[in-house]
Amino acid sequence: MIAALVSVPAHAAGDAAAGAAVFKRCAMCHSVEAGKKTAMGPNLFGVAGRKAGLGEFNYSPALKGSGIVWTSDKLDAFLLKPAATIKGTRMAFAGLPKPEDRANVIAYLATRK
Repeated sequence: MIAALVSVPAHAAGDAAAGAAVFKRCAMCHSVEAGKKTAMGPNLFGVAGRKAGLGEFNYSPALKGSGIVWTSDKLDAFLLKPAATIKGTRMAFAGLPKPEDRANVIAYLATRK
């Protein structure tokens, strides 16, 4: 069942290796290593398939209360335009406009569990 939650949609099949390269833009604020804390953003290890706002981080009330589960579709929307996807999020990132970059990052995040 978890595999169904984190699989990349057919319209956006991604490449995890390419996603690791794109994720370097995110690494300033986020880690994908188990247990590693960052000063700016939450650790994204195991984020694929997880409910938003869980984990050791001071998440915004908007994110905690969103009820979102990080499926590939929700990750895609959030990575495109975080502030439009969750009004009131503290994530100060404009987004990844290229669909292939988002698909690749999602594929990479799915490997980090």
